[in-house]
Amino acid sequence: MQPYFFPYIGYWQLISVVDSFVVYDDVTYIKQGWINRNYILVNNKKHLITLDVFGASSNRLICDVKVGKRKNKILKTIEQNYRKAPYFDSAYQLIKNAFDIDEIFISKFLFFSIKILIEYLNLNTKIFFSSEIEKDNSLSGENKVIEICKKLNATHYYNPVGGKFLYSHKHFNLNKIQLSFIEPMPVIYRQFSEIFIPNLSIIDLLMFNSKNEISDMLTKYKLS
Repeated sequence: MQPYFFPYIGYWQLISVVDSFVVYDDVTYIKQGWINRNYILVNNKKHLITLDVFGASSNRLICDVKVGKRKNKILKTIEQNYRKAPYFDSAYQLIKNAFDIDEIFISKFLFFSIKILIEYLNLNTKIFFSSEIEKDNSLSGENKVIEICKKLNATHYYNPVGGKFLYSHKHFNLNKIQLSFIEPMPVIYRQFSEIFIPNLSIIDLLMFNSKNEISDMLTKYKLS
């Protein structure tokens, strides 16, 4: 998976179900995607927060894009809007620890934020950069993913359900790799208002739920 900025719960469900998770950072950076932005709750509405980046372009790889200097602005927005949440203290400290990492490249910055939450949620998943895996970089798409699986001796590959349009069971089977798609089930929890706002960053879940509650949510998915 491409590295995302404090991604939604489906991303973490994927991490929780696998033994090894590959941060797919040697592919083209996509503007207006989720690499440097996500939604949080502000005044009981979805609000987009965006991480400042340098060198972002459709002609550059994710691993070559740098993080900007305005991380503190995002932290302030999070603090102002979640300070009354039940798990604010623990959640905010985790997020601050991620923001305090002294790393200029966005793929590495996001890698360490993922690692921090993996440790917090007591997951045993190992994480790798695709850019650091020796492979045939002339490959692309499905063939590149299969190549990475072979390099890691993987026998089973999991992908979000949106990948059904990209990956073929038949092609993976021919390479002796089982292919499964993970589809998150609806997850609802108490926020500030009686009206639940779905599809927010993991930041929102951390603010309103205990570690045990989030661990239970990680099991709420279907495989196909």
